[in-house]
Amino acid sequence: MTLSSLRTLVRTEIVGLASLAAAAACLLAFIQIADEVTEGETHAIDETILLSLRETDRQDPIGPRWVEIMFTDLTSLGSTTILTIVTLAVLGYLLITGKKGAALMVLFAVGGGTLLNNLLKLFFDRPRPDLVAHIVDVHTASFPSGHAMLSAITYLTLGALLARVQEKRRVKIYILTLAVTITIMVGVSRVYLGVHWPTDVLAGWCAGASWAILCWIAALYLQRRGKVEEPGEEPGAAKA
Repeated sequence: MTLSSLRTLVRTEIVGLASLAAAAACLLAFIQIADEVTEGETHAIDETILLSLRETDRQDPIGPRWVEIMFTDLTSLGSTTILTIVTLAVLGYLLITGKKGAALMVLFAVGGGTLLNNLLKLFFDRPRPDLVAHIVDVHTASFPSGHAMLSAITYLTLGALLARVQEKRRVKIYILTLAVTITIMVGVSRVYLGVHWPTDVLAGWCAGASWAILCWIAALYLQRRGKVEEPGEEPGAAKA
């Protein structure tokens, strides 16, 4: 083994361990939030934040009309329709370029995350906020926020996928920053529009980030075993 190969291996192991630690931290944060929500310890802070974003009549969000329109548009970035379109577009690209292993990983990350979110909603069955008017229609349970969790899973997974094919660090940082920013904006929009408690969104971010990181770690492991194509690798070049 050359010195360069050894350095690459060490760097990969360090990144893997750091990612695993980050996933564990996000998971522990979710468990802590869920425990406090279940015991009702977050109700006061949830109400305070929601009411601070409303006019005195509790019907209209604070700020001019264009801000409400902006957040209504932003929340669509975390909708099932938009996330499905984005995911299918990426899957189509990966399949066309012969990266079937990578396509399966993306499908597992997003599809598995969606199933996990639905199961968590059924388990906790937390009612939606009722002390302020809902600006958009909602029909499912409140905890954790599906928009926040699935945005984190989809955009962080795809952001990590795109970042790995870039050579320049500043481009990698830009892509990942953009993915995180979109995820945060979607989550904030849910609270501003009055359809989620703040802790719903925070828990969704934590659960989504943890799942996305674990899927990314699994992808790295499978790449080393030749089961998932490396970024930039030509079709059929993966090791058997």
